Amino acid sequence: MTIHPVVIQGNPVLHRRAAEVTDFNDELRTLIADMHETNTAANGAGLAAPQIGIGLRVFVYAMDNEDGVAPQGVLVNPSLVTGKVSGNSPDPDDEAEGCLSVPGYHFPLKRAEWVRISGYDGFGEKIEFEATGWFARCMQHEYDHLDGKLYVDKLVDRYKRKARRVAKEHGWGVPGLSWMPGVDPDPFGH
Repeated sequence: MTIHPVVIQGNPVLHRRAAEVTDFNDELRTLIADMHETNTAANGAGLAAPQIGIGLRVFVYAMDNEDGVAPQGVLVNPSLVTGKVSGNSPDPDDEAEGCLSVPGYHFPLKRAEWVRISGYDGFGEKIEFEATGWFARCMQHEYDHLDGKLYVDKLVDRYKRKARRVAKEHGWGVPGLSWMPGVDPDPFGH
């Protein structure tokens, strides 16, 4: 297994829709194993293939949950149905989200409290489950990556301005930037 660098906001692969997986083969399963290894090294809750520079509709997750779903898994070519998203302002204490591709920062974002997600494992076997709370948030976050969206793209104006300022301060928003889990300091201080 190989740990891959995590690309940072501005890399084109993060800002376009990922391609459907068509071959459920050893190459895909190696990618999935590498993604799990990279996510573990990065102390992530989830990691989408675009975050390691691969434009395929695959994400892995590692998150304990109360929904009876294995705490570690993969979804290939997923589809997502969400519950209603509240129109209230996001709570900066309880709804702050982070992203390995926007390293070191958290911004509040409203998400649906419930989702139904379906897709496939690395062998092409169907997976389907419901997720709630933070696990539902993780599913929405990783799914967004597959559609070329970062969570900072969805922030309300107040936090979107802060996120843009952070990106400018760090020189993000251009291709070619990344960080290496397990080598570079953990941007979230785990």
